[in-house]
Amino acid sequence: MIYPKPIAALIEYFQKFPSVGPKSAQRMAFQVLKMPIDEVRRFAEAIIDAKTQTCACQVCFNLSNASPCEICQSSRRDRSVICVVSETKDLVAIEKTNEYTGLYHVLQGLISPMEGIGADDIRIKELLSRLVNDTVKEVILALSPSVEGEATSLYLTKLIKPSGIKITRIAFGLPVGADIEYADEITLAKAIEGRREL
Repeated sequence: MIYPKPIAALIEYFQKFPSVGPKSAQRMAFQVLKMPIDEVRRFAEAIIDAKTQTCACQVCFNLSNASPCEICQSSRRDRSVICVVSETKDLVAIEKTNEYTGLYHVLQGLISPMEGIGADDIRIKELLSRLVNDTVKEVILALSPSVEGEATSLYLTKLIKPSGIKITRIAFGLPVGADIEYADEITLAKAIEGRREL
């Protein structure tokens, strides 16, 4: 079935989202059409507000509605530790644990030669400039265990290690409640590698 142009355009925009295929895009478009017009207006305004009222913090590059962001401004954060993440969504996941009290640095991507993303395309220079004074004692690499995450971690380690700053990496392995028999080989290998004494 060929949709009217406005519906086809809406479906096309929804398909631009990651992991949204044609069927999901159609469902979302038709859900919007079912919504009352006032709710659709609020939805559209929320999208515009998110785009126009959000900026990158000039210190850590976290998405925020102010620069410096709330985390960088907080006097309760441990300024001797910086946790390096790829995207703001990773920062949010770590914050939800209520376990980490240091600062962050959002790289806004990972090194990926296959996609033409090099070290100069992400916020590595800005991270290194934050390490020049003696305030930072530890850098935690909280990057995914993907090929890109590993490449970025190795590159950062090579750059930071000569400065004498402690470099650590978050542990990888089995999630709580998972069955070992269903884990893939890489996850199991990381779990064994990251084991600790009890």
